[in-house]
Amino acid sequence: MNISDKEFRNIVSRAIDSLPPNYIKNMKNVAIIVEDEPTAEQRAKLKLVNGMTLYGLYEGIPLIRRSGNYNLVLPDKITIFKNPILEASGNLADLKAHVKRVVWHEIGHHYGLSDDEIHKLEQTRTK
Repeated sequence: MNISDKEFRNIVSRAIDSLPPNYIKNMKNVAIIVEDEPTAEQRAKLKLVNGMTLYGLYEGIPLIRRSGNYNLVLPDKITIFKNPILEASGNLADLKAHVKRVVWHEIGHHYGLSDDEIHKLEQTRTK
């Protein structure tokens, strides 16, 4: 599957817009970007070895861990990785669903949720 960077960014934007408004409204000091692949530094930081795939990454201080001293800091960063998602998607509908899951997952980390907590929420959301 192959789409342009612009089309992919539009799919990411629509995935963000489809989230409940209170999730987006309460996000603080976070940038969501799209990259083709994780960098070598990101892969090393997460101890990813060859064959391990990364679809998205949250880097920052989760909202629940911020204190009154949290100011003058660079924005947190959520990166959505285009190529791994494209490789895992069979068609456009599958791609859109995959992007939405990744965006949801990384925003969950911004709110301080663990992978297990996010997976539990995803299961109740899709039932």
